[in-house]
Amino acid sequence: MSSYGSSPLTHPNGHGHRGGRVAVGGEDRFHGSVPVRARAGLGVEGAEGRIFEGGDSRDGAPDWVGLSAALIAGVPALLDEVRVLLGPVAPEYAEYLIEGRTEVVPAAEAAMVAFVEHAQQCLCPNEEEWGAALLPGTVLSMFEEVGHTQWREGFALRTLLSAYQVGGRVAWRRVAATALGIRVGSSALAALAEAVFYFVDELCAASTDGYVEAQTASAAEREHRRDVLVEMLLSDRSDSAALQAAASEAGWVLPKRAAVVFIEAGNKAGRHALMALGPRCLPVHTGGFTGMIVPDADGPGQRGRLRVALRGSGAVVGRVVALRQLPPSARLAGLAAELVRAGQLSGDPVFVEEHLDAVIVHRDPDLLGLLREQSLAPLADAAPTSRPMLQDTLRSWLRHMGDGAAVAEELHVHRQTVRYRLGRLRELFGPALEDPASRARLTLALAWDPESDSVAPTASAPDREMARAQHAERKPSPRLR
Repeated sequence: MSSYGSSPLTHPNGHGHRGGRVAVGGEDRFHGSVPVRARAGLGVEGAEGRIFEGGDSRDGAPDWVGLSAALIAGVPALLDEVRVLLGPVAPEYAEYLIEGRTEVVPAAEAAMVAFVEHAQQCLCPNEEEWGAALLPGTVLSMFEEVGHTQWREGFALRTLLSAYQVGGRVAWRRVAATALGIRVGSSALAALAEAVFYFVDELCAASTDGYVEAQTASAAEREHRRDVLVEMLLSDRSDSAALQAAASEAGWVLPKRAAVVFIEAGNKAGRHALMALGPRCLPVHTGGFTGMIVPDADGPGQRGRLRVALRGSGAVVGRVVALRQLPPSARLAGLAAELVRAGQLSGDPVFVEEHLDAVIVHRDPDLLGLLREQSLAPLADAAPTSRPMLQDTLRSWLRHMGDGAAVAEELHVHRQTVRYRLGRLRELFGPALEDPASRARLTLALAWDPESDSVAPTASAPDREMARAQHAERKPSPRLR
């Protein structure tokens, strides 16, 4: 079926009506190629000068052209009624029916013609014509754009759909009254009802599609702008003016201070926890981790709320810093997240500032491995079965500053056992255990090593000789008990 006002009105018997134009208030509306003039809002003058005054046509079929003319004549009154009904619920649309009258009237008249055409189609026995589109693609595109505009101007979709429903109800009352006034039969009346509500459904669907499309595009653009902002926040090269401009475009108010929170990218529980932090947080994706930039994370009670909100998520919370210090803070949080992944940091969540020593020690695994290999080389001379116990004892002894009783309590052994092990350690390490610098190196090598994996490396002979030479050069310090 062609667009409004351009297709011949077809009778259900298959013969095309000799179309023409329908005149309302001195204006002509074209239907087909033969002029048809309406009189008194209902009559139709054909090419031969015949007048069909209301009622059914001579062959018993509905007077579709007469109905179209009458409906077109009633458009101004229909629009006035719709405007009055929309006033309390959608005043902006009611106002538009006045300001945009020159645009609305032709569209409403075209809709009246479309109702009649669709009703004819419903009654037509030709199955090939059944289901032809009531609304041309250009009209649907227009109402999709209405949905776009509704989203861009911040109006609720429900308001627009309600306006369509009001217009549909008024249109049906007018169509039904006009059809009954010219004695349209029940089948044609039912077909007209279907046409009206099908029309409303199509308009609602088109505008909803447009609204959702605009909403999705807006969300995608907003996410892109926020991604740009995050990149700038975590870059050392962004100046404050550019940062402020990017934040304004992204619709994000720059805080004075912020922190970065990281979780494993595939952590579902963690993602739910991050989403619960609120819409003011900016998503971050980097190095196999996902996270959020949390504004004002050091506000009153914020630390406790973060601890509760992130419990069970395996999250790492970076230090709360001024925005210009956010890049190094994020890098430090990334290092801590790597240590959590490797099992070298524990806590749920982990607050980086509570584990700065461990992050410093573990930030270069190769260097730490070399330190452990050199510092613990003397343990290679011990029996393989005793190395773990000696290493645990040495770690505890360093931690408790030589307090044998505390070592025995921590290791759940007798104090005599501790004394025996310490004697064996002095045999292996010599005077190095009494040297402050040596003890500091041993503390770095042992204190942050996971106890479950506390097995000393097997050192080569040259390493053992170098370690003994280093230990022998140390001057002894006062002996710890």
